[in-house]
Amino acid sequence: MTANIKANQTGRLQALDAAHHLHPFSEQFGLARDKSRVIVKGEGVWLTDSDGNRILDGMAGLWCVQVGHGRQEIADAVHKQMSELAFYNTFFKTTHPPAAELAEKVTSLAPDNFNKVFFTSGGSDANDTVFRMVRLYWDLMGKPEKKTIISRWNAYHGSTVASASLGGMKAMHGQGDLPLPGVHHIDQPYWFDEADGMDPESFGVARARALGEAIDELGEDKVAAFIAEPVQGAGAVIVPPDSYWRELKKILAERDILFVADEVICGFGRLGHWFGSEHFGLEPDLMPIAKGLSSGYLPIGGVMVSDKVADVLGREGVEFFHGYTYSGHPASCAAALENLRIIEEEKLVERVAGDIGPYFRERWTILGDHPLVGEARAIGLMGALELVPAKPSHRRFEDAGKVGLICREHSFAHGLVMRSVNDTMIVCPPLIISHDEVDDLVARARATLDVTLDELTRAGKMG
Repeated sequence: MTANIKANQTGRLQALDAAHHLHPFSEQFGLARDKSRVIVKGEGVWLTDSDGNRILDGMAGLWCVQVGHGRQEIADAVHKQMSELAFYNTFFKTTHPPAAELAEKVTSLAPDNFNKVFFTSGGSDANDTVFRMVRLYWDLMGKPEKKTIISRWNAYHGSTVASASLGGMKAMHGQGDLPLPGVHHIDQPYWFDEADGMDPESFGVARARALGEAIDELGEDKVAAFIAEPVQGAGAVIVPPDSYWRELKKILAERDILFVADEVICGFGRLGHWFGSEHFGLEPDLMPIAKGLSSGYLPIGGVMVSDKVADVLGREGVEFFHGYTYSGHPASCAAALENLRIIEEEKLVERVAGDIGPYFRERWTILGDHPLVGEARAIGLMGALELVPAKPSHRRFEDAGKVGLICREHSFAHGLVMRSVNDTMIVCPPLIISHDEVDDLVARARATLDVTLDELTRAGKMG
């Protein structure tokens, strides 16, 4: 009887979803045919679907649930705030306690030269804000011709018109005549896919120097900023060779442009530091933030603004004609404040740096011995597996992305959320994951690889 009730409930929700819900980044026809997974509960690193299946959340929701699912403390903080002030805006010379307190808190966690934050609703509109803020800064500096922002191919910075333009996802650019004018893309530091026989050291230097070459080509007097994630998350957890950021820091130090470090994924402990920039010793001028700021419990994002930029924006008579209804939403700020309290109290950043991060890397990279895996890499609590038809070649499967989708479906069948980016499998578990749960995650990933390999072998796709 219980099973029938579950089946009926699942079917009803799937039918409603198919009839009325347009999903992000989804082929709607196929989704309606195959039916959505219905997730009904989260606890720790585990999800439960409407049929009662437990699934290990290897993607922390969507790169964001740092403190795990089901934290009653955050729910209580939001309830308390909504009981007192559910909403008020931060326009027109107005603030409220959670916005002011969160602004102080996030700037206290940032490098010393960051003392201001502009709140948004998420990462996409944070980078939309960056687009406008960078141009305003140079206007105020008396250099209005400095408009062009340099980004990297295969970067992901959001899906608004401006943030998708800043990103380097060509499929996104193909919809809506993007990118906007004034965005220039250079090659990414994706050693496994693009090195063409170069060693990591030489490849990293070459890809870093592409920035200097682009600035020279465009004219330094025309270039406003360079934007980059410390580690490209949605691009496929691309960890640059050590030489990459070392060389880029030299180039940035010599050039009169702003550096924007996109911390939407890497921020709030993911790499074992409060901000991913700190892991690589970077010195950005602006840092977009979101995701781990509230662990995804409520939508919130922002732009951390260095003193260099804030001092210019804060000049007498300057008004930034920009903002969102939900900038500094009181309930979202309350969720973020409690989330940051938990991260600090439970020392999750330190835990990623000195305990669970190294353990995850050790266990995850062992998957590199699998016949289907060309490379297994990890940094902090982020990991990737490059799927290839024959080792040690870096050659890819024909019909790029199809093998990744096959593997992703087998992963769900084995009770693990593992995302595919073309034919790269990636994970990003909550920061609270235990050693035993890491072992479980790796075991489920290996079982997924085994059945994927078996299917590909039977189909004649290997070798």
